[in-house]
Amino acid sequence: METHKPRLSFWQIWNMSFGFLGIQFGFALQNANTSRIFQTLGAQPDDLAAYWLAAPITGLIVQPIVGFYSDRTWHPSWGRRRPYFAVGALLASLALCFMPNSPALWVAVGMLWIMDASINISMEPFRAFVGDMLPPAQRTTGFAMQSFFIGTGAVIASLLPFVFTNWLNIPNTAAEGVVPQSVKYAFYTGGFALLVTVMWTVFSTKEYPPTPEQHERLRNREKRKLLRETEEYQKLIRSGALLIAAGLVTGFIISKSVVEKELFLLPAGMIAFGFVFLLASYYIKNKQSYLGIVHMAVDFLNMPKTMVQLAIVQFFSWFALFSMWIYTTPAVTRYFYHATDTFGQAFNDGADWVNFLFAVYNGVAALAAFAIPVLARYTSRRITHLIALCLGGAGLLSFYFFTDPQWLILSMVGVGIAWASILSVPYAMLSGSLPSEKMGYYMGVFNFFIVIPQIIAGTVLGFMVNRIFEGETIFVLIAGGISMMVAGILSLRVDDQDEIKLKRPSA
Repeated sequence: METHKPRLSFWQIWNMSFGFLGIQFGFALQNANTSRIFQTLGAQPDDLAAYWLAAPITGLIVQPIVGFYSDRTWHPSWGRRRPYFAVGALLASLALCFMPNSPALWVAVGMLWIMDASINISMEPFRAFVGDMLPPAQRTTGFAMQSFFIGTGAVIASLLPFVFTNWLNIPNTAAEGVVPQSVKYAFYTGGFALLVTVMWTVFSTKEYPPTPEQHERLRNREKRKLLRETEEYQKLIRSGALLIAAGLVTGFIISKSVVEKELFLLPAGMIAFGFVFLLASYYIKNKQSYLGIVHMAVDFLNMPKTMVQLAIVQFFSWFALFSMWIYTTPAVTRYFYHATDTFGQAFNDGADWVNFLFAVYNGVAALAAFAIPVLARYTSRRITHLIALCLGGAGLLSFYFFTDPQWLILSMVGVGIAWASILSVPYAMLSGSLPSEKMGYYMGVFNFFIVIPQIIAGTVLGFMVNRIFEGETIFVLIAGGISMMVAGILSLRVDDQDEIKLKRPSA
């Protein structure tokens, strides 16, 4: 039985979610401008997806580790999650200020790695924060509030280069190989906003100390694991061996094919995870099952059924999003603005318009955030997610059929509705199925199903652009639209055990 938590006021939920406003400043600036910075520093369009791999690989490593250890952190003054908020915000703010000043392409790729890791250190505990602080009846509201701040922050951040250029007359062009001043000032502003808003949450919110019952449940869970050592050992051995074998076979097939070298990251990842499982089995065999790596590996293999079902939905949803984030700038600048050089006026005008479009979909998401729970209450969370993702998929498909870039605003309305649902509905369905003492870890693991599609997108989209689409990046957005619709259909298969609660009036 979960420990009773008091209902929080509107302003308490506001304060505990306010840091997401700044975190989204960082993500929005990264998503809308990283490809622009890479291209300015000499990257070719078919290489962009590979350069973006730094971000998902970092998130894959950082989020579950931060979640696992934040579950086990407690400080009388700083609490459980807030130390991670503060450290991540400080590092991310510094990275945002340095990113647009990268002197070379390889430096920018490295800064993307650092920036994404730092943002993830702050962001991951925010998801668990809702489960920590709110009773089940208020969790949908908590995730909706986060979605509101995500949308609002992304709108402002996406508009910053446009505002600096058109309102403050700061140039959006520069010499070849130099990032424009408008982009630099946008990143400086984003770094400041991220630090201030996250620290607002840190100092305005107090966390509940762990109860004796929570400590006892954690000890009992670990004792049960010790009693099941043989079962867990065999499961880890089988899973590790299977992953390594699959990785070797996949690597062999790739080596015999004429494909992009980045595809080797897929078998490399399989083999790496296989060795992690085998290492965990080794520790169990040597009576060291108390180690963190053992608990992370065992819990990964025993994740709740709802989480497994949502993982498939997340895969197709986020593959579509990463297709959009990586290739909207090259697609719009080439397909609508007919730009061929990255330092000309046409390219930079098109890139600024992409920032505006990203502001539109995030603005729509901010408004839709509070409508999503209402629609779910009258239908179901699965039906709501289906409708939203189909609207988003239609929006991406429409890029190909419009000829005037102004019409892309309509496309982004659909994407914004989908984005609002992606940021709230899966987490609302998931949170009720997670044990409270594992909330941070499983929220971190859930990020795998955001990161893995990004890694796959980074390894296959460049190949698709170069070998299948003959350099026409607009077709990547079509592929993304189809993927998002597939995710919507698959959401109907999710076993949402708490769905009936949405039918009850919320207080």
